[in-house]
Amino acid sequence: MGKQETEMLKGTLEGIVLAILSGRPAYGYEITAWLRERGFSDIAEGTIYALLVRVEKKGLVDVEKVPSEKGPPRKVYSLNAEGQEYLDEFWRTWSFLAERLDQLRAQGGRQS
Repeated sequence: MGKQETEMLKGTLEGIVLAILSGRPAYGYEITAWLRERGFSDIAEGTIYALLVRVEKKGLVDVEKVPSEKGPPRKVYSLNAEGQEYLDEFWRTWSFLAERLDQLRAQGGRQS
């Protein structure tokens, strides 16, 4: 991933993770693996864990400790109602920006 792509991803990763959690509860490594399988190969596990701590502190997810076969219990995250509202706003903002960027690209940067 190039530097520009990495910077853009930083701004959207929270929304991406919440979108994943809107589909089903998951733990940190599961989220990282899912992202890597879909081409986000440079995402570090630590980045996802730090992000999960942030969204937990913001009250956007619920957390359940689930026993693990390999060590301590896993923290499984699920999107709650406040997180769904936040995600809905993320998608509205994403759509707004995507439309404006598409218009800009179609115009070749010309002002009308």
